[in-house]
Amino acid sequence: MKAYTLLVLLILIVSCTSRPSNSDEEQAIKDTLTAMWDAIEKEDIDRYASYVHEDFTQFGENDPILNIGKTIEVDGVREWVRNSDDIHTEMIEPRVTVKENVAWITYYWSDYGTTNGTAFASKGKSTRIFVKENGKWLCIHGHYTLLP
Repeated sequence: MKAYTLLVLLILIVSCTSRPSNSDEEQAIKDTLTAMWDAIEKEDIDRYASYVHEDFTQFGENDPILNIGKTIEVDGVREWVRNSDDIHTEMIEPRVTVKENVAWITYYWSDYGTTNGTAFASKGKSTRIFVKENGKWLCIHGHYTLLP
């Protein structure tokens, strides 16, 4: 009986420590998105780009068409940051779902800053999809909707 109990305990310990729990992965998604925003705030476009998947797609707040490709995303953020100051974004009520190496987060956002000398503030809702490659979560799709 002792050997059986020891074996069960060993299996439980290994299963709990061998892979991150969903709550750990959910936090990793939130942390990745927050790091993306931090890179924008610090004008570190290379760091921002490191979180964007090569096959990135996006329905932007005002885009009439689907934007396709990491280059379009990174160049757009680079241009926005070049013309903006004091950008800050907050995540509100995030909900994360993780299914193996795919995850999505839905949340509301609130942001502010100045672009071309004009102050802006917006609120919206968003869904982002992430894939895990080589142990790192990368954003592969974003869909953003402005709220009134």
